[in-house]
Amino acid sequence: MSSDIIPFRIEIPQADLDDLQTRLDIARFTDEVSDAYGVSVARVRRLAEYWRDGYDWRAWESRLNVHPQFVTEIDGQRIHFVHVRSADPDALPLILTHGWPGTFVEFLDVIEPLSKDFHLVIPSLPGFAFSGPTSEGGWGTVRTARAWAELMARLGYERYGAVGNDGGSMVSPEIGRTATSNVVGVHVTQIFSFPSGDPADFVDMTEEEQAAMEVLQRFWEEMGAFNTLHSQQPQTLAHALADSPVGLLGWQIQLFDLELDDDFVLTNVALYWLTGTAGSAIRFYYEDAKAPAPPAEPTTTPIGLASAKGDFQSIRRFAERDHKNIVQWHMYESGGHYAAHLAPEVYAGDVRAFFTRLLQD
Repeated sequence: MSSDIIPFRIEIPQADLDDLQTRLDIARFTDEVSDAYGVSVARVRRLAEYWRDGYDWRAWESRLNVHPQFVTEIDGQRIHFVHVRSADPDALPLILTHGWPGTFVEFLDVIEPLSKDFHLVIPSLPGFAFSGPTSEGGWGTVRTARAWAELMARLGYERYGAVGNDGGSMVSPEIGRTATSNVVGVHVTQIFSFPSGDPADFVDMTEEEQAAMEVLQRFWEEMGAFNTLHSQQPQTLAHALADSPVGLLGWQIQLFDLELDDDFVLTNVALYWLTGTAGSAIRFYYEDAKAPAPPAEPTTTPIGLASAKGDFQSIRRFAERDHKNIVQWHMYESGGHYAAHLAPEVYAGDVRAFFTRLLQD
């Protein structure tokens, strides 16, 4: 593959689907004392049975193929992306980045409303789904941001916005740092800024900030095991994820909200399974954990937050230390971690309003 941009269609071989069916047919489930120990057997079994008997991959494959998709090679890695052009030739381009355990499927439901006003580029992270597996190390936040800047330049977009959720909320601000003269603004659903360790960080915290800190502490104490394992020994886990679809399902659904519909969850999980990228995707955490310290200087590109209750709680006093130009800070009652899917109109409206404001200033 070269730097050419090549049209792409998802066409999973039937033999791969037959193999998946066999593995689901003979799945072994673990014992359980209670669900206090992690994702419950009941939830895994229910989703696995639906995956085996009811879920229709071919229908989803057809839905995904409705949108124009392409692949190209950047920095030695195949990159897959959806590219939907607005009917308005002068529309601002946006590059939307997902995280783990999501995929580009996160943004399917906002393609229609956002493409009325924006050209949309929705890539799969390096090592994820059709952008993987990665063949070498180093594909963390910074290298991905540089690749995204190259992708937008290759598409002929000199001025654009960066949008992200989860891991995309780390990549998108870095695109603004990497291509400052090109990126008009950055819109994210989380700003991952934390206390420095200085006791002064906690002086005069508001009740709202204290509540957010409690949410963060509870998450890392009760749900942070995935981050530690991915950051330290992703390959150790990868053997199990590559061999068992039920194992992959159980590992990934710990971070899929309970209110998410089964088809959304299984389509995301299936993309990892059918592309053999569960192992390379979780290496993203290792690369960031082993990367050099990030620049001490705050970002300067305008950045906006659209956060939802039930998601990671960003704390503005810490965010302002890392980002000099915060121009929006919105908190919503609905949406959760996957707001683009659970509350697409709210999410699309916030993205639209953010970039419209920047273009008018």
